[in-house]
Amino acid sequence: MDSLKQQIQSEYRRILAARNFRPRSGQRRMIAEIFNTLSRQGEEGGGAICVVEAGTGTGKTLAYLLGALPLAMESERKLIVATATISLQEQLVHKDIPQLLESSDLRFHFALAKGRGRYLCRLKLENLLHGDDSRAALRDLFAENPPDAASADLELWEEMRRELENGHWRGDRDEWREPLANDRWFPLAAQRGECSGPRCRLYRKCCFYNARFDLDKADCIVANQDLVLTDLALGGGVVLPAPEKSIYVFDEAHHLPEKSNRHFAHSIRVKAESAWLERSEKILGKMRDQQVLENHDVEELKKLLAELGNRLRMAYLLLRELRRSEGDSYRDRITQSFPRGEAPGELRELAGGLAALFGELENGLDRLREHFRQQLEDEGDTDAEKAETWFPAVGRLLDRAMTNRALWESYACADESGKAPRARWLGFDRERENAEADIGISSSPVLAADNLEKNLWQRCAGAVLTSATLSALGEFAMLRMRAGLPEHTSFLSIPSPFPFAEAASLEVPKMGCEPSEQQRHTDCIIRSLPRMLDADGGALVLFSSRMQMREVLDGLPEEWRRRVLCQDDHQKYDLLRRHRKRIDKGRASVIFGLASFAEGVDLPGKYLDHVVIAKIPFSVPTDPVEATLAQWFESEQRNPFMELSLPQAVFRLKQACGRLLRSETDRGRITLFDERLVRKFYGKRILDSLPPYRRELLQRDVSLQEPAAQAPKSTSCE
Repeated sequence: MDSLKQQIQSEYRRILAARNFRPRSGQRRMIAEIFNTLSRQGEEGGGAICVVEAGTGTGKTLAYLLGALPLAMESERKLIVATATISLQEQLVHKDIPQLLESSDLRFHFALAKGRGRYLCRLKLENLLHGDDSRAALRDLFAENPPDAASADLELWEEMRRELENGHWRGDRDEWREPLANDRWFPLAAQRGECSGPRCRLYRKCCFYNARFDLDKADCIVANQDLVLTDLALGGGVVLPAPEKSIYVFDEAHHLPEKSNRHFAHSIRVKAESAWLERSEKILGKMRDQQVLENHDVEELKKLLAELGNRLRMAYLLLRELRRSEGDSYRDRITQSFPRGEAPGELRELAGGLAALFGELENGLDRLREHFRQQLEDEGDTDAEKAETWFPAVGRLLDRAMTNRALWESYACADESGKAPRARWLGFDRERENAEADIGISSSPVLAADNLEKNLWQRCAGAVLTSATLSALGEFAMLRMRAGLPEHTSFLSIPSPFPFAEAASLEVPKMGCEPSEQQRHTDCIIRSLPRMLDADGGALVLFSSRMQMREVLDGLPEEWRRRVLCQDDHQKYDLLRRHRKRIDKGRASVIFGLASFAEGVDLPGKYLDHVVIAKIPFSVPTDPVEATLAQWFESEQRNPFMELSLPQAVFRLKQACGRLLRSETDRGRITLFDERLVRKFYGKRILDSLPPYRRELLQRDVSLQEPAAQAPKSTSCE
């Protein structure tokens, strides 16, 4: 290991010289911590795990590549760098890694990994171009709303085939000459359940598998966290190299626990599934008519589908009865969580029967798919041609049966004693409050700990988790708990090199009210913004509530409303582009955004000199997952506010404040409209967790200002 350490040190000096960089102490510490931790792989149970919180300006991308890649190559393992955003993926592939190769003597291959759905299926393309009647009928039965093969579609498909044949395109959706809308891409996209793999007659031309072969030759694979979690949920080694042969780097690692929960969550809509069962009966009937299935087999499956339909109708009636007169509003739906995730006994019993029946359907469809898989091997045979049509259809039926079985099993099975329960809840559409409205039923882990421990930490050769914000209240306890990090995990926090006290101020004005006094709090923000924001600068105003965001926007004077770019009215990328364009022209621009704008927004220099935060971003109490976790904490005699709500709020507040200073030369202000930071017992702990900005606490009294002249209501953000 000493020779490898010397090589890394030598490469670091070479890179600094080539790019005219000066050494950064935090970057050197991060390289050393990653290398030393990963060098101990295999010494403890599971892989070596290293957590590095690296403040903005540390240079963490170079640090984790240089600290982990030579070690991975030396041990003949793959380095998988998993990001949470597409923009960071693109930066790694198009900038950071090429620069590392150019400025060092390191020699390695790298590749970008994407999910199967980002690639075109050659067989689907051929079938669309041939206009096969039986396949068109199948698409109708699946209710996909297939394209009508208009001239524009035919021209697109023909052009795609030409580009594939002449080697100018590899079937990657993101590399097509123009963006493809979902409704135009979906009929062409490769799907796991529909794929027969090596038995497909176009396997050698397969866009997905050709890209997969590129991964086998790569030393460094750039992926996203969702793809890694999808691969782990499938058992690992299906899309990406197996965990045992991989060292992972999770950049923006604060997203990992929540993303993991989503990947192991289940959700269906009851009436939609009933309609799907009816369509499935028609599909089986069509199989019998085309003599690809024996009548006996069809009748057995149709009986099973009919019984499932009856049980789902019973479930729908029961769920309607279980609904209380009032529910919580969450993500534009009315939700009803079961306390501590405990479903009523009658629902658990019904769920057990449904899980068993969907399990039978799953087994029957699996046998049917294997039957067609065997027929595909007989090239040129009539049965093989029929199997090529029906294999994808059965695969899709099987995937949906598995989804239903998993959901109902999660309701039928009791939670393990002493461990966090699953969250279980119902969802109702706000706009369709009538007897025919569908009902959603969902369940999710409340902690990612068990799934990540079993599928990742105990199996991988090593892992690095890094981000600018991973700790809260000076500790990594929240990340350790939510991600289930093993005891032997190493932790390091590297502060940002930015001169916070010189560069930025943190102001908490005196408002005379708290956010719980919603109208007074909103009115105070409306009167204060025109007086606080510069007439020619760039500002970001962050809200925890969409309703408050809209009320503040509508209450501003007309001249200020024209300066606002609102998250509701633009895609994020387009909104940021418009903002930069305004600033470049010397005009003022104000962004109104929710939680998604509190991270991943990089507006350096003149593009952002004032961040305004409406209130401390405590979790929404109606989130079913967080509510269930808090209830479990209470049942365990633990304090959910101090252990969950407060650390999470600190974490989000640090992220929001972090939008201001993106380089060592940036300057600006942060304003927080929340006196609780000063007046509540927990305020000092929050303040001590933030960077050392200059503090201006309760110095400006905005509660005594006269109201600004209000303009007529407007729904436009431009």
